[in-house]
Amino acid sequence: MSGDLNPCPACGGRHLSEIYRLDAIPVQSCVLLDSADQARAFPRSALVLMFCDSCGLVFNRAFDPGLVDYASTTEESQHFSGTFNRFARDLVAEIAALYDLDGKQTLEIGCGKGDFLQELVRQTGTRALGVDPGFIPERLPGANGKDIRFRREYFDSTHIDYAPDLIVCRHTLEHIPQVGRFLRDIARLIGARRDVALFFETPDVRRVLAEGAFWDIYYEHCSYFTLGSHARLFQHTGLDVTRLYAAYADQYIIQYAAPAAGRVMPPAADDLADLRKLAAAFPARVAEIRAHWAQFVRRRQGAGKRVAIWGGGSKAVSFLTSNDLGPEVTDVIDINPYKQGKYLPGSGHRVSAPESLQQAPPDTVIVMNPVYLAEIGAQLQGMGLDPELVAV
Repeated sequence: MSGDLNPCPACGGRHLSEIYRLDAIPVQSCVLLDSADQARAFPRSALVLMFCDSCGLVFNRAFDPGLVDYASTTEESQHFSGTFNRFARDLVAEIAALYDLDGKQTLEIGCGKGDFLQELVRQTGTRALGVDPGFIPERLPGANGKDIRFRREYFDSTHIDYAPDLIVCRHTLEHIPQVGRFLRDIARLIGARRDVALFFETPDVRRVLAEGAFWDIYYEHCSYFTLGSHARLFQHTGLDVTRLYAAYADQYIIQYAAPAAGRVMPPAADDLADLRKLAAAFPARVAEIRAHWAQFVRRRQGAGKRVAIWGGGSKAVSFLTSNDLGPEVTDVIDINPYKQGKYLPGSGHRVSAPESLQQAPPDTVIVMNPVYLAEIGAQLQGMGLDPELVAV
């Protein structure tokens, strides 16, 4: 523990401890690169994860926002998966059941490629604005109109001249280093209104700590939350948590909030004692799991087997670079056509379409997210392939 470090960006606490360190990892993991040489030479930086004993936030003390450019060619979309699309549509239906948004204003901060916001407009009739520096207009043809608009820029509350009725923020908070300041900025946008709703979706680090899931730790994610630390951040900012639960096989936090009205925190937010134990055990746990997977891959390569990874995104980049895996993995597969033919930063692996496996069938396929095991297994079977199929 140390009191000499910069304070926790969520609560200002100074009772911090280091729980994980990597000396050099790629500073972006969803960037699209055109050659193996360019990918292997991609900039790297250190990662130092700290745990705040006061609120439970986990954050990268070494994070430098100047090293990350979200306006560059990035590809984070998961909407090419039927499994993920069903999940996203169900979330929209849940929002539609909770709020009457017909004709009202919705702001999505960090809208990505716009798929979720487009579905929200379709189901609810809301009038929407999406803000994201990585938005690509040609990926959502016909989306701009009277009901939906996009701005290709970073969120700045001074650029929004109205208080939305609903604020949506999905898979963005984990990219924000100064999370307290970010929430206060949103509170200023809301102003004196008491009828504004907020919907946040953020990765849940509790599972990462419990499983030693090092593949879910990467540079762009500079802030990591559990249900409780997520809710405490909102409470600290003067926002009430109205609904809180874990979804998508406990990988994501789903949280609804509103301007403070003295509501009681949900029981799920009471996790700090458990979180302290998980953080204390994490250094040994993550070392064990890293060693397991490095040995798993190298043993199979040593036996002359072909090992493929399915999922050419951030998880694959972290899995490969954290353990310095290169030729031990012969193929990296992704169904997203925008990733295919591009190269992973750090390791330099080329991302290929699933059909490429028919030319040189793998002996083992490592699935980067167990949620997709059934979907991937069916696709492999449809191609006449029956490799050993394992998930991290």
